[in-house]
Amino acid sequence: MTFLVFLGAFLVAIGLLVSVHEFGHYWVAKRLGFKVLRFSIGFGKPLLTRVGAGPDHTEYCIAAIPLGGYVKLLDEREGEVPTAELPRSFTRRPIWQRIAVLIAGPTMNLLFAVLLYAVIAMIGTRAIKPVVGDVRPGSPAAIAGLVPGDEILEVGDHRTPDTGEFQIALLDRFAGGGAVPLLVRHRGTPHWIEVQYPGQRVALTVPGKLLPGLGFDLASGTATTVVRTVPPGSAGARAGLRPGDRLIAVDGHPLANGNQFVAAIAAAAGRPTTIEVERHGAPRQVAVTVPAVRVNGTTIGRLGITIAEGPMHWPPALVVRRRSGPIAALAVGAERTWEMSAVTVQMLWRIVTGEVSARNISGPISIAEFAGISLYLGFTAFLSFLAVISVSLGVLNLVPVPLLDGGQVLYQVIEGIKGSPLSERMQILGQQLGIALLVLLMSLAFYNDLSRHWN
Repeated sequence: MTFLVFLGAFLVAIGLLVSVHEFGHYWVAKRLGFKVLRFSIGFGKPLLTRVGAGPDHTEYCIAAIPLGGYVKLLDEREGEVPTAELPRSFTRRPIWQRIAVLIAGPTMNLLFAVLLYAVIAMIGTRAIKPVVGDVRPGSPAAIAGLVPGDEILEVGDHRTPDTGEFQIALLDRFAGGGAVPLLVRHRGTPHWIEVQYPGQRVALTVPGKLLPGLGFDLASGTATTVVRTVPPGSAGARAGLRPGDRLIAVDGHPLANGNQFVAAIAAAAGRPTTIEVERHGAPRQVAVTVPAVRVNGTTIGRLGITIAEGPMHWPPALVVRRRSGPIAALAVGAERTWEMSAVTVQMLWRIVTGEVSARNISGPISIAEFAGISLYLGFTAFLSFLAVISVSLGVLNLVPVPLLDGGQVLYQVIEGIKGSPLSERMQILGQQLGIALLVLLMSLAFYNDLSRHWN
């Protein structure tokens, strides 16, 4: 059932965002006088087709493979065009109009993100302040003077009103090199500290590694945590854990949520550990020597079980509630879209230059999981997921790589400069390069998805 929910959420998200993207191309092409032959959501064999009114008789299709879409324009490079319709062919239109059509898709994705963020702002959101939880003794955070209970107000010149803003700003500043300046509020008094990290930074830019690598985590809420599955032969099974056991403590330290359990087990690699559980209302203690495994070059403890959390309850002092009126919400949407676009561009560049780990690239498996999880979390969370993916789709399509909209724009710019189109040979070479880069990118994304599951 979970798989079907994730798959359904993924297909809805991709279908909607592709429709928005292709509608941008379609709408601008129609307005500028291009002849649109087909508007298809999906690839492959058309499942549903409707032919529009004259004079264009555009075909509107829903095709069998729902992982993309396209707008087909009249183009003499793809076949013979009647003399009377040559002025409406793509290659006969002014270069500025061709560029306008090409960038309309990504632009529509970015405008859609503005709308989504504005709707979220009007609905109202609940965010969590970035307040420090545990700080590991001797870690870079501890040496800098960070202590539990500190509220992190800024990272460099970037305000961090919630944990999402904080983690984006922290990764951006950390990847840029040098000390990480933090404005923290300690017992009501703001002051600056600097976190130094002398080691290899790229390793900490792997998702989930930065805060542990700096030696601290953020304060969290409480949630009932139970054992979900115990595969036969796993360390958890050998210890006697059973599905439904409520996890209470590890080595006498009470657990507030599932993250604390995972962290405690990870830190107990190779040593005897006592887990306190509640089974059918009665407390029990389970003794186990936690097996040590290597994950991304790090030794951690694993029991081989899965867990499930109930609803998370946050201390009122950590919760920030925001809600905007329609006009203010549009401003919030535009600002948020700009920030996310800038972050996406910076991350892409830093991945290319090797400053940030390529493990941050996610493929369709991860996207489907995020879609399903956000749907479970609620309507607002799903809208936020759509906004993030819409920004990514808009920005990535503007990258000047052949086969993407940005690459096609580059072709038009070159034609405008030299006064004639690129040779057919150069265009074919460009397409081959674009295909190779996209295959490489998708292979890396699939590898990241699969390796995360294997680990």
